[in-house]
Amino acid sequence: MQYPIDLSTLLSSETGEIPRQLESFALLSLGVIESLMNGSLRPKDSIPFFFHGQNCRYIRKLDNKRADEIMGRGVQLADLFDALPSEEALREFERELAVMRGLCARLLKKRRLVA
Repeated sequence: MQYPIDLSTLLSSETGEIPRQLESFALLSLGVIESLMNGSLRPKDSIPFFFHGQNCRYIRKLDNKRADEIMGRGVQLADLFDALPSEEALREFERELAVMRGLCARLLKKRRLVA
């Protein structure tokens, strides 16, 4: 991925409603997670592309624990392959992505209940 995603640019241009920003974040995150799952995005490349510090700070300002957890888990994905044997790292990687997917689903479900 050549150009990093800047969440502050993408999400702040919307209505400014935090629930709407979180919904958009969840949908975008699901796309990144799917790209990681199918191998079109490597964990190492996902950090400068999506899970970088500027995006983490922006999400932290939205003050949502689930969104913050998604970003925190994303930042650590590449470390799994440095710290664990390859088979164990792959299992843990898939487990982390499943947890992240679940967090995104909960963000979207919460939005549906509010709307």
